[in-house]
Amino acid sequence: MTAQRRLLVRIIQDSSRHLDVATLLEIARKQDAAIDRATVYRTIALLKEHRLIDELDLMHIEGEKHYYEAKTSRDHCHMACFRCGAIMEYVSPSFDRLKKEMVQQSGFQIRVVRLEVGGICKRCQENGK
Repeated sequence: MTAQRRLLVRIIQDSSRHLDVATLLEIARKQDAAIDRATVYRTIALLKEHRLIDELDLMHIEGEKHYYEAKTSRDHCHMACFRCGAIMEYVSPSFDRLKKEMVQQSGFQIRVVRLEVGGICKRCQENGK
């Protein structure tokens, strides 16, 4: 694990938001100007291979549309605002109950769950955006 990879891992783990490659690179370059886009992509591939991060493919958000977050032990939903691009996480016991119901009714062994909701966030609604 190189120093640059450790830096990228720390940025992803410490981030309070979902990061795309451009944002991850921008933050990393503030701490190590020598880091390049190829290093970011190789590190992301390695972290995904080892199941340490999740990749979100939020197709209705502008930009690169792929976002990364540290892997958690709890499934959650992502809500993305069409106007400002904010991405929020939603966790609910109802979501956990739905997964259990799906398993009970189908016998399916769930390994991964992805749920994406697109709309207008509260802040944009209040600001009339």
